[in-house]
Amino acid sequence: MQHRLLKVHPADNVIVALQNFTSGEEVTFEGQTYALPIGVGVKHKFVTEDLQPGDAVTMYGVRVGRATQPIRRGEPITTFNLKHDSEAYGLDKKQPYNWQPPEVSAWRDRTFMGYHRADGQVGTANYWLVIPLVFCENRNILILKDAFERELGYAQPEIYREEVRQLLHLYQHGDVATIKKIEPFSPPNTMKVFPRNGERPFKNIDGIKFLTHEMGCGGTRQDSEALCGLFAGFINNPNVAGVTVLSLGCQHTQISALEAEVRKRNPKFDKPMLVYEQQDGTEYTMMATAIRDTFLALIEANKIERQPAPLSKLNIGLKCGGSDGFSGISANPVLGHLSDVLVALGGKTVLAEFPELCGVEQELINRTPADDKAQKFITLMQTYSAQAEAAGSGFDMNPSPGNIRDGLITDAIKSAGAAKKGGTAPVADVLNYTEPATQPGLNLLCTPGNDVEATTGMAGSGTNIILFTTGLGTPTGNPICPVVKVATNTALANRMPDVIDFDCGPVIEGEQTIAENAEQLFEYVIKLASGEVQTKAQQLAQDDFIPWKRGVSL
Repeated sequence: MQHRLLKVHPADNVIVALQNFTSGEEVTFEGQTYALPIGVGVKHKFVTEDLQPGDAVTMYGVRVGRATQPIRRGEPITTFNLKHDSEAYGLDKKQPYNWQPPEVSAWRDRTFMGYHRADGQVGTANYWLVIPLVFCENRNILILKDAFERELGYAQPEIYREEVRQLLHLYQHGDVATIKKIEPFSPPNTMKVFPRNGERPFKNIDGIKFLTHEMGCGGTRQDSEALCGLFAGFINNPNVAGVTVLSLGCQHTQISALEAEVRKRNPKFDKPMLVYEQQDGTEYTMMATAIRDTFLALIEANKIERQPAPLSKLNIGLKCGGSDGFSGISANPVLGHLSDVLVALGGKTVLAEFPELCGVEQELINRTPADDKAQKFITLMQTYSAQAEAAGSGFDMNPSPGNIRDGLITDAIKSAGAAKKGGTAPVADVLNYTEPATQPGLNLLCTPGNDVEATTGMAGSGTNIILFTTGLGTPTGNPICPVVKVATNTALANRMPDVIDFDCGPVIEGEQTIAENAEQLFEYVIKLASGEVQTKAQQLAQDDFIPWKRGVSL
């Protein structure tokens, strides 16, 4: 019998199980036979040698933990016998790095159909944005959302309201027995983000996106400043045609601060920005004026049409969430290869989630040619780590119960696999939260690992598409940046077809190489960038938006 096993790096002293193994079973790998004293679940790892307390466990070629008790050869690593540990890093340890770009001649002349902005950026979508500068305006934002979406054809299907209506009808007629017999159903063909596509008056506007949040006043001034920077990044994102801003008037996040942040990011900014303050008069006057002016602006934004653009105009975010033991060996390396291809074509990619780079810092430092940028990465990592520890939650506490259950025992194991999304290209730039990605190549962006805080941060730094790998399944989306859900395994893709857009399971099954799967994904990305397909998150209107409060999130 051929056992399905994988050793990720020649220096590793753990082997990954690609199938379930029972207690007492003997398995053979690379000429070695291992007796498994304990069952090893799929996605988990067993050690290749006897380990004593304090001995290092190596995976992906780096230290990912130390044994806390004796671990017998063939025994799986668990939270009971292994603790997080990673290698020291620093600028003084920097080693020379040479990169061999992938062959990209087949992609050189390819284009996508995008929305060209006056500043040279190209959007993969054309959204109008409506934002509140302070949480006091959330109610008004939601009123505008209901009015615009219902009347302009952007509202979600009312299938769930119809479900409740049916149940209410049965209840009012005393037929509770029938209610108990109704079986849930899944109508995949009815869940479209534009249910009345033929009735939409603005054919070139992909949606009007209404954001709400709980910030803007009452917190720290630093949080309010960061919120202004984040909103400025969203407004400057190439997927946004213009913005309507509601302000109360007395909050920390002043209109002048937002305007200054926009100009700081883009001195050539020329998009429409409509601003209204409630304390200038009555709510009705503000709302009616905002509705009229926004409608007129939509008429103008609708005149923008998709035009061909080189692939170098793509700015792709690289994210993982709901990760499993397959993430670092299928979907994340697939994203890494795609990232290398786009970088070789002159495009931009953005790797975020600094808590999930713990343990691979030195590799990224080695890949950063500019010492000042390498030092910026070190400073951001150390500052973030110290803030997390001060809050009682260090990077070692990052793995979630789902991560651990599916084989990611320590943060270093999770991080070593997560970093694979960044491929092998040199690091072109290092960005703090809300800083724009302006340099072609691979960019490192300081965000939490939290799914929505990270995707929110990437959109704020200018990504026009986000690739999001998941082994457990997550519906995460973004208001202005299409989020492609990439499954690490086919079982997940089959189980959650309403969430997953692309399957990397063929890599695990040995049916495709990482490069073959990545090229297939790239073809999907080009169609998405051209508006030929929608992500499942777009179809579900999964518009997640959470600003990051620094130092309190992993």
